[in-house]
Amino acid sequence: MGTVFLVHNRTSDPTASSPFALKVVEKSTIRTKLDADRRARWEIDVLRRLHNHAFLPSLIGSLETDEFLAYAVPYCPGGDLNVLRYRQTDRVFSPAVIRFYLAEIICALDHLHTMHIAYRDLKPENILIQSSGHVTLTDFDLSRTLAPKQLKSLASSPENTITDAFKTRKHRRNLTKIIKNVVVLEKGGGALLKKAKSARVSPVSRRRLSFETGEKSNSFVGTEEYVAPEVVRGDGHEFAVDWWALGVLAYEMLYGRTPFRGRNRKETFRNVLLKSPEFVGRRTALTDLIQRLLEKDPTKRLGYTRGASEIKEHEFFRGLQWDLLTEVLRPPFLPSREDEEDLTEKGVGGMDVREYFERQKAPPSFPPSPLPSPSSEHLKFKEF
Repeated sequence: MGTVFLVHNRTSDPTASSPFALKVVEKSTIRTKLDADRRARWEIDVLRRLHNHAFLPSLIGSLETDEFLAYAVPYCPGGDLNVLRYRQTDRVFSPAVIRFYLAEIICALDHLHTMHIAYRDLKPENILIQSSGHVTLTDFDLSRTLAPKQLKSLASSPENTITDAFKTRKHRRNLTKIIKNVVVLEKGGGALLKKAKSARVSPVSRRRLSFETGEKSNSFVGTEEYVAPEVVRGDGHEFAVDWWALGVLAYEMLYGRTPFRGRNRKETFRNVLLKSPEFVGRRTALTDLIQRLLEKDPTKRLGYTRGASEIKEHEFFRGLQWDLLTEVLRPPFLPSREDEEDLTEKGVGGMDVREYFERQKAPPSFPPSPLPSPSSEHLKFKEF
């Protein structure tokens, strides 16, 4: 949708001690660009409504010129959850680490849902690690406002803590844990990490519905491997799509792969509709949680009836003090000093944003020019 730059204010922050992320969307009369412009404006509106939540970003400021729409959010030096997972020896997280991150993500989604916003794009690349080690969600351009469900009665709701089979087994044991792809930050001319492009599904609305009204959305949005069955079927969807994506995310954190990925998009969607997630080894509270989140019928999915409250009551989170998550001083991983290195030199010899976009449009030179200097990848945004 846009290009994300790592920038700092040369006037108020000459040593680059407080850099921030600047997302810039180039305006155009081309239809695809108009859609990006509309989505960028929506994201800015959502960011304006997010105030001081520990696991959600805040809007530092925005700017519009005849050519660009730009907005700034805090910089997260720890990269995203996918980068962090790839740094692990087996490219997976322990149940204890998964528990910590899922808890914070649930709190973020819960807050969005109380604002009647369905996130609709939960995936590791959109979960960033702050300097404190806590998470924050990013990219709200695919989110939308939905009217809350009107439930007749909650008195007859089934117990939502754990399946009977697992509960019985547990009791028995008791007797005897910002551009097209990902933003790549440069270090001394070398990329920090180059990742495969996510197969993001562009918003395609099956009906011309208002962006603000309606209990269900009929848009086809998300990232292939995280799209819920009701989205693929076109049945209309609501907040439960975020709990499905949470189940896919938990599975990937546990096994290092998503549960429904196929050889192509068609096979992936078929797996989403028909295939059951495969688990290895004995049944645990974590695998039970994942299975209940990956219920293909959204009305039977954990979190459908009472939202995040149901998920927080699950056995996997037993004993977790939800109100003290923000007080954790030593999260599982903290950004290294290299991640938070001084950026003073990176701000030297930058370029104007306009020059950057003009260079992207220029045809490649032949033969290829020598490798660019590190400073060529940084910018000075004169008007911001």
